[in-house]
Parts: sequence; structure tokens; C-alpha cells
Amino acid sequence: MKKPISKLFVLDTNVLLHDYSCIYHFQDNDIVIPIIVLEELDRFKKGNDQINFNAREFTRELDELIGSDFLVDGIELGKGRGKLILETGKPFSKEIQESFIEQTADHRILAIAEFYKNKYTKRKVILVTKDINLRVKAKSLGIMAEDYTTDKVQNIEQIHKGIETFENLEVETINRFYQEFEGLPEAEFKLKRRLAPHEYVILKANGKSALAHYDPNLKMVNRVEKKRIYGIEPRNAEQAFSLDALMRPEISLISLTGKAGTGKTLLALAAALQQQHMYDTIFLARPIVALANRDLGFLPGDVNEKIGPYMLPLFDNLGVIKHQFNASSKEVMRIEEMLKDEKLLITPLAYIRGRSISNVFFIVDEAQNLTPHEIKTIITRAGEGTKIVFTGDIHQIDSPYLDTTSNGLSYMTDRMKGQELFAHVNLVKGERSTLAELASDIL
Repeated sequence: MKKPISKLFVLDTNVLLHDYSCIYHFQDNDIVIPIIVLEELDRFKKGNDQINFNAREFTRELDELIGSDFLVDGIELGKGRGKLILETGKPFSKEIQESFIEQTADHRILAIAEFYKNKYTKRKVILVTKDINLRVKAKSLGIMAEDYTTDKVQNIEQIHKGIETFENLEVETINRFYQEFEGLPEAEFKLKRRLAPHEYVILKANGKSALAHYDPNLKMVNRVEKKRIYGIEPRNAEQAFSLDALMRPEISLISLTGKAGTGKTLLALAAALQQQHMYDTIFLARPIVALANRDLGFLPGDVNEKIGPYMLPLFDNLGVIKHQFNASSKEVMRIEEMLKDEKLLITPLAYIRGRSISNVFFIVDEAQNLTPHEIKTIITRAGEGTKIVFTGDIHQIDSPYLDTTSNGLSYMTDRMKGQELFAHVNLVKGERSTLAELASDIL
């Protein structure tokens, strides 16, 4: 049987910035990196954000690959993989010149993709970019183009699926479920499928219902009670499930998804404060994604004044909790003391880099704006005794190169499901106000 002809992928800069190890994810196909991409990477090398780290890491990786070799015929990427080719600039064809007036980096990449398409007529030449507009431009020229899909989630419906309800159960089983403090074995409920580790469900039988959690260690289904945690009381089943997961010491990684106003960050912060005695520090962080693609340098003031607007929503959540108590209460005094001693730290995510995250309750807000690699970097730095909570709305993404299926929050939630130290709850009902709920649903 004749071996199929390998493909040839031309990579855009944003793919390397998204995943610096991407060159090893194209199987036995060849990869072309236009020289203009290396020029663009140079602009991203300086800085403390993940995108700067990725630029530096890819440059180091490329340097190790090349060594003292010349790149006339490309360089082998290893067993079962293709070649890596660095391509210098190519002249613009008449069609590109007439289509695009400016000689931008994107158009220079298009020229190289077109050159390879014309050179290898029997091979599939595909431009890989996370830039939708560039993909459209390529296709208008007859060049195949696609997104980088290695870390995309295939079954996104499972992530934003609401809590599952099992109906028409036996009344006697529900009655015994309420009587047994430790819960009941899963088999006694005769459910239509097996429950996943730390899955939360609603059980119903003839007008009676119960909130339940499956404990994978004890193989038991146990009750979930609506408990007031550090002044915050759950208003619906999803919030009760979230607090239950946040308070379970055996769960060290949690994903809370849902639209704005469902209480994700507020619940996580309340649970962290309730368990403050168990952790050295509480970190509450979020990635900074500059509005309108403008860097922080455009904003007036010093560093604290620049980042202030980005951190304000986190301080608002802390304010909600403080308002549940009297201003002179021990709870409020404790919060103020923790802020002063940096035992409760509210800061941009980039500022956490280099800090120890052992025995920490770590809340990462707006995690949908992180790449899969950024999420992995955070989790792999977690030391003993650390609980990490990622919150976000996978439908509200500010990064131009991430979407519902490729952002880190979706990726992590999809890959971690079924693990015995992980729990996920998708919150559906907004609790800010009737107006906020209406706007979130229909606008």
C-alpha cells in the first residue's frame, strides 16, 4: 500500500505564541516557519506574561534544534515527525499585490504559503493561524487555511451542560437517602448511567427531590446541604454544589463556569476565607487582557494605578462578603489584617510568577482568557496542600486568538473530567438581579 503524501503546514506567529511546542504536534508532516515570524517573535521576547515566555521558549527550542547545522533542506524533528523549514521572504504575486496594498507581516506569510502551494502541486499546503481574518484572506487566494486545533475541545456541550436531574426514582430510596447521614451506595438509586467522580446531580421522586454528590473514594452518593459560608448563602442548587466542592479537602482542582452574575468568584472567595486556617495564603488573581488591544502603558499613573481598574471586580467581591458582617466584626477585622499582611493577595496573575504556591488557596478569575499552556503552567507549579479554583465564562473571551473550544478553561475542564481530585460545576442562574439576568440572556 502506497504511503500517503505528507502535508506541509505554514505556521503563523500567533500559533507559536499560543503553544511554543506546537512544531511537535503535526505528526509526519513538514512545517514551514516564515522568517518574518521570527522577526515578530523578537518583539514579544521581553516581558513577564505567558506570551513573552512562549516567545523565549520557542526561540531556545529552535536554537537547540538547529545547533551548528545549515537549514538548506530543513531539519528533522525526530522519529515519526517531518522536517522544520525556515523560509526567507518570497516576492508578492500579482494577485496578492492587487488584493493587498500594504506589505504587512500577514501578507508576507501569505506570499510564502502561496509560493509553496504553487511549488508542491501534489501536496496539501495549509496555512495554520489563529487569526480568523488571515484565514479568510488565505482562502480568498485559494490557499487552504485552518486554526490550530491540537488543544481544542471536541465536546464543548459537556462543559456548559447544566446539572443533570434524575427523575422517577423510588420514593423509598429518596426517603432512606435523607435518613442516612453517610449517604447510600450508588447502585441503590438504579440510575440510567454511572456517576463520574465528584459529579453533582439532582435526584427526584414523586415530588421529592435531593441535591447529591458522588464520592468516588467511598463509592457513595451523599447529600449536599445549603450551608452559609463566611456570610454567603447559596441561592440555588448550582451555588450549593459549588460551595460543597470548594469546601471538600479531597478536591484540589475546581472549575466553575457560567455567565456573569452567577456568583462563581464570590463563592470561591467565601470558601477560601472560611478555610483560611488551613492555608498559608489566599491568592485571588486574574489575567490582564488590555481593552481594545491597548497595552497598560497607555493608561495614566504608576503600576498600581494602571492595574487598579482590572482588579476592581475582585475587590468588589471582597466588598460583598465584608458587607455581610458588621464593620467592627471579627470577620471584617480578619480580612483587613490578611490584606495588610498579604495573607490575602488580590493581584494580576502575572505578578504571582515566582511566588511559592504551596499550601495556598489559589483562585484564578477570568480563566477563559488563558491558553491551555498557561493553565497547565499554573497547575504544575502547585505544591502540597494547594487548592486551585479556575472561574470564568467560556462565552465571554477577550483574547482575539482564543474561542469557546480553544481557551484554557475549556481545555482543562474537558481533560480533567473523571479525575478523582477534580470537580466541575457550571452555574446557569444569575443572582445579581432580575435585570442583570435578563441582559445576560437576551443581549
